[in-house]
Amino acid sequence: MSNLSKIKPKFRTTGRVSGNFGKSKVKAGSQMTDIGMCDKEFIRVVTQDEYLNRMYQAFDNTDSPKLKEFCFTQIREILVQRNLWK
Repeated sequence: MSNLSKIKPKFRTTGRVSGNFGKSKVKAGSQMTDIGMCDKEFIRVVTQDEYLNRMYQAFDNTDSPKLKEFCFTQIREILVQRNLWK
């Protein structure tokens, strides 16, 4: 008979509580609970028409292929939404 079967696990009664791979346990909850909260009294939201105009301007004034592709997809989505894409 092996002596390993006679070893009883020791209960930890002191030291820090671990379980998060060595990091002290933290309370549940997201650190992003306050995201979206703003202390401004007035927030201006851009209308879809203004956004569309900005996308046209950005598309015409940029040399970046990624930005051109983004602007094109945004313009297309808005025009499809308005049934103007052909």
